[in-house]
Amino acid sequence: MTRLAGTTVLITGAASGIGRALAIQVARKQARVVLTDINEEALRQVADEIRAAGGAVLAAEVFDVASLDDTRAFAERVHAEHGSIDVLVNNAGISIWGRIEDMPHEDWRRIMEINLMGPIHLMELFVPPMIRAGRGGHIVNVSSAAGLFGLPWHAAYSASKFGLRGISEVLRFDLRKHRIRVSLVCPGGVNTGLVNTIRVIGADESSPGYQRLRARFLKHAATPELAARRIIRGIERNRYHIYTSYDIAVGHWFQRHLPWPYELIMRRLNRQFDEVALPAGSEGSGAAGSGAAATGAARTGVTP
Repeated sequence: MTRLAGTTVLITGAASGIGRALAIQVARKQARVVLTDINEEALRQVADEIRAAGGAVLAAEVFDVASLDDTRAFAERVHAEHGSIDVLVNNAGISIWGRIEDMPHEDWRRIMEINLMGPIHLMELFVPPMIRAGRGGHIVNVSSAAGLFGLPWHAAYSASKFGLRGISEVLRFDLRKHRIRVSLVCPGGVNTGLVNTIRVIGADESSPGYQRLRARFLKHAATPELAARRIIRGIERNRYHIYTSYDIAVGHWFQRHLPWPYELIMRRLNRQFDEVALPAGSEGSGAAGSGAAATGAARTGVTP
């Protein structure tokens, strides 16, 4: 068992969604928390809420995890003031979906910078001090169902989440000799509120098909609080794969052991997504929809 009481836990994307729920629940378990996010006001609010409840917030700082310089400066301050951490939760991320013919290059790059390079920055700056401290520890990388499955229109997003999955698979063995465990979180649908504002590049959001897909997502989506409880339980039980909903666990089993139902489901999903696509050249498709999509996919740690 990994016990969180008395440990120092760093959580990125802590201002909302899963990250916020994790910060509150981990603090209730008497861990000292170090919080980061890009949203200053929301981060301040969650830090104040934890302190008001008697929790220990060692630091709550705003910076962009995609910036190595900003992350390095943050790591230096944390280590100087509090020493090495015990648990690193790489939760911050953005979500932008779209067909490859619609996805602008800048969105591909931004997704990779935040969802993949962001966790890499945190790991390269915080894991070596954990090794030197000799206390063991835990790395928790929040991937996605899109880090397991070939979901429609998720090529850019999945590239980042499959990359994080690959790093985690290596580190779970590389770091074993240092008693540093690794968990890969693969959330399914989580209703964080972003569902109501997220833009999907190249999709007709007013179409009945799109509304049906959104309604289906909301029907099966877990709350951030439930997702956080399941993540914490997985950490405490030293699980490598952590699922926040049972449908993802079942789907992953079928993918590995009975691939043909998985392939049929992916083909069906792809047809459903194609039915809600805007015609090529329509307003909202391609680069014209990029800004709205990037705005809707705020950096909140949401990993649908």
